[in-house]
Amino acid sequence: MKYVAGVDVGSTQTKAVILDENRAIVGRALLDMETSMVTVAQDAFEAALATAGIAQDAVQYVAGTGYGRYKVTFGNEQVTEISCHARGAVMLFPGTRTVIDIGGQDTKAIRVKPDGQVGDFTMNDKCAAGTGRFLGAASYALEVPLSELGPLALKSQNPVRITTTCTVFAESEIISHLAKGMLPEDVLMGVHQAITSRCVSLARRVGIESEVTFTGGVSRNTAVVQLIERAVGMKVNVSPDAHFCGALGAALFAHDRAFAAAAPPEPVAA
Repeated sequence: MKYVAGVDVGSTQTKAVILDENRAIVGRALLDMETSMVTVAQDAFEAALATAGIAQDAVQYVAGTGYGRYKVTFGNEQVTEISCHARGAVMLFPGTRTVIDIGGQDTKAIRVKPDGQVGDFTMNDKCAAGTGRFLGAASYALEVPLSELGPLALKSQNPVRITTTCTVFAESEIISHLAKGMLPEDVLMGVHQAITSRCVSLARRVGIESEVTFTGGVSRNTAVVQLIERAVGMKVNVSPDAHFCGALGAALFAHDRAFAAAAPPEPVAA
């Protein structure tokens, strides 16, 4: 058996996925950005190899993507994250027509054609409002772990309106609301509503079509998922591998290069 890999170097985390010849995921790894991008890209790749139980020389082709895709110095190719998220989303959910990706420092909305190609996209790449970093500011101000933000926000009965759209000032506004006696869950729901409003606004620019697939680290936040579903009026696809969608897409592009002649067609919804 031969393999390919995709490495997604994000602003806060790096993900790696190993695929076999049949496009099955056999290894994956996720590492926080604690060292240089070059080092963490290599470390994530090696960690994915370890989970797959294979040697590096068994990998035929490596594609890099994400914010730091050119830091995947051992890769054979770099692919834009827009294309990779679209490709990965369609692999996970063949009926995908709209992708919403909320990462650490940017948010993307992608309209996907039936063949999995990108039809249109827009991204919030000049400001961290409406991204994972906005949630990080709330986590720090409230001293609540990121994993607990969603469940706590869903307990809210009277959400507080967050007026700032700037992550830099979000912490100050949150502290101000708490000082006025607002409940943490109400403040948090306001933060989640602000994030949802920003990302759904982006999605409407490209056109929200059924099915909607939510990718990126923030897709693990239950409150954001529920608020997006309420805003778009439909169930949203969230895979256990949603966090790895960019890396999966990169690995699929690598698969094209390595096994193009023998590759079976990917599933395409009618």
